[in-house]
Amino acid sequence: MPTPKTLLQQHFGFDAFRPGQEAVIRHLLKGQSAAAIFPTGSGKSLCYQLPALALPHLTLVISPLLALMQDQLAFLKGKGIAAATIDSTQGYDESQAVMRQVRAGEIRVLMISVERLKNERFRRFLAQVPLSLLVVDEAHCISEWGHNFRPDYLKLPHYCQQFAIPQVLLLTATATPKVIADMAGKFGIAPAQITTTGFYRPNLDLSVAAVAPEQRLPQLLRHLDRRRGEPGIVYVTQQQSAEVVAQALMDAGHAASAYHAGMEHPKRMQIQMEFMAGRLSVIVATIAFGMGVDKADIRHVIHYDLPKSVENYSQEVGRAGRDGQRSECLVMANQANRSVLENFVFGDTPERSGIDAVLLEIAQAGPQWELMGNALSTRANIRPLPLRTLLVYLEMAGVITPQYSYFAEIKFRPLVDKVQLLARFQGERRAFLDALLAHSRQGRSWYQADFEALHQGYGSDRSRAMAALEYLADQGLIELQSKQMTEVFAVAQPLPDLEPLGAQLLAQFEQKEASEVARIEQMLALLQTPDCLSQALAHYFGDDQAPAHCGHCSACRGEAARLPAPEAVPMPPPVACQQWLQPLAEALDQNLGQPLTPTLATRFLTGLPSPWLTKLKARQMAGYGALANIPFAQVRAEITPLLEP
Repeated sequence: MPTPKTLLQQHFGFDAFRPGQEAVIRHLLKGQSAAAIFPTGSGKSLCYQLPALALPHLTLVISPLLALMQDQLAFLKGKGIAAATIDSTQGYDESQAVMRQVRAGEIRVLMISVERLKNERFRRFLAQVPLSLLVVDEAHCISEWGHNFRPDYLKLPHYCQQFAIPQVLLLTATATPKVIADMAGKFGIAPAQITTTGFYRPNLDLSVAAVAPEQRLPQLLRHLDRRRGEPGIVYVTQQQSAEVVAQALMDAGHAASAYHAGMEHPKRMQIQMEFMAGRLSVIVATIAFGMGVDKADIRHVIHYDLPKSVENYSQEVGRAGRDGQRSECLVMANQANRSVLENFVFGDTPERSGIDAVLLEIAQAGPQWELMGNALSTRANIRPLPLRTLLVYLEMAGVITPQYSYFAEIKFRPLVDKVQLLARFQGERRAFLDALLAHSRQGRSWYQADFEALHQGYGSDRSRAMAALEYLADQGLIELQSKQMTEVFAVAQPLPDLEPLGAQLLAQFEQKEASEVARIEQMLALLQTPDCLSQALAHYFGDDQAPAHCGHCSACRGEAARLPAPEAVPMPPPVACQQWLQPLAEALDQNLGQPLTPTLATRFLTGLPSPWLTKLKARQMAGYGALANIPFAQVRAEITPLLEP
C-alpha cells in the first residue's frame, strides 16, 4: 500500500500534511476509528478523502448541507477521485445511475444527508454494498450537549451496526470537551484515537466594539469603504435584516447580496457561486450561509447582530483567512437583539398539551405505532425538529423502539407493454410479477402497489415486491415513485404511566431550553472578556495551548467591550394585546376547535412559527411578531391574565 505522504503528493499535489491530518489518517489506515477536532478551514475533509483511496470499499459521508456536499464533490472530481452524491435535487434517473455506479464499485466516496437513511429503498440499496468507512461531518450534531443537536444523528451508531461498517471518522470544528467525550463514546472511539489541533488562529484579528443599534449601519459602511472590493461576510440574525443591510451596501456601491433560507435554492446557489468567483465581494447572510463555503481569501467577517453562541461565533469567524493571511473579525455588539435570540429558543419547546397528544396517539396505537411525521406535527402543534427530538427522547426512555420505515404510497409506470414485460420472465417469477400487477390499483398510466392485497392473494410479502419493483426500475422497465414516508415503532407493553412521563419529557425540553439560553450568556461573557479574546475562545473549547495574550484582539489592545443591558421595552396596553389576540382565538376555535393558550399567544406576538399558526396563516394577522423585541417570559406573564375566562 502506498504511504499516506505518497497518496498526498500523487492525488492532492501537497508536499506536507497540515497539523493533525497525518495522525488521523494513520488511525484509519490501521483499521481504527478516529475523531478529528480541527478549527474551521484546517483541512478536516482530507482526513477521509485520502483514506478513501486506500480502503477497499465505499466511504459513506454524512453531511448536513447540500452546499457542503457539492463543494466537496467538485474538489474530489477535480483531483480525479470518483465521488458522487444522492440528494434531493436529483431526478429518479440521476440517482439510479449513481446507485448503479456504486454497486459496480466505480465510486469511492458517496455523500448523503442523514435524512437519506430514513429512506426504505436507500437502506435496502446500502445493505447490498460493502462499506469501509462511515464519515460523520459536523459530528457535534450527535450530542445533546452540542450547539446544533440533530436528533436523526443519534441513530448513526445503530446504522453503523446495521450495515456492518467497520470504521467511523467523526469530524467537527466546534466541540467542547464534554461534547467530544459524548460523541466519541457513542461510537466507542478511544481517547487515543481523538486528534485535537487547537483552536487558536494567529492570523485572525478579533474585535468586539460596543455599537448602538442605530449606529451599526454607518459604522459598517465606514468599515467596508476602507476595504472596498475585499471578500467579506456580514452576519445578521433575521432574513429581513439581510435584505435591508444588503440593499444599503448596494446603494453605497458595494458588490453585495443578501443570502438567507427564505430564498429559493437556485438563487442561493447562484449567489454563492458569484461570491466564490469574486463577482460579489460582500454577502449579508443569516447563519444559512457558510458551511461548505471554502473560500480562502475572505478578509473580514462582521457580526452585525450578536452571534447565537460561542460555537456559532467560532465557526463563523473561522471562515476568514483560510489562506493564512491577516483577516479582521468584528462584532458590532449590543444587547438590543438579545430577546430575539432568546425567543428563538423558546419557539422550539412544545407545550405540555402537544406532548400529551403524542403520548395519547402512542397509547391508542397498541403494540405497533405507524407515524407520518408531518401529519402528527400539525395535530400536536409541535414543529418538525422538536417533534423528532421528542421521539428520540421516547426512544431513549424505552417507550418506543424504531422497527423500520416504508413509503405508504408506491406507484409505478410500465415503460414497456405488459405482455413484453411478462415475457422477460419465466415460471414462478413470471407468475409473481403477474400477481403483483393484478393486485395493484391501475390508473390511466400508473399502478399503485397494494402489498396487503398481494399478500392475501398470492402469499408474498412487501419486501419481495419492493425488491422486484426496484429490479424492474434498474432495468429501465418501469418508472418507480414513492411518497409519504411512514415510520413504524414497537411500543412498550405495558406503557408507563403517561402523566409522569409527560412531565418528565417537558422537563427535558425545558432543561434544553435553559441550556440554549445559557449559551447566549456564555457568548456575552466571552465578548466582554477583559483579557485576551483569542485565549478565551480557545479555552472555551478546551485548548490550553493558546498564548495568554495574542496581541491581535481588541482586549489585548486595551479596548475590551462593555455591553450595557438593554433598556426594557414597554409592553403595549392590555387592550392592544386583546385586539391582536381576539381574531387568532376565533380562528383557532372555528378551524381547529382549540383554545388559545398563553404560550401559543406569546409565540404569535413574538413572531415564532408553529404548525397551527402556519395553518391559520397567522403571519397575515395584525400583531404577529409585534413584540419580537420583548423577552418571551415577560410577554407570556403579561398576557396570561388576559386569556383567563
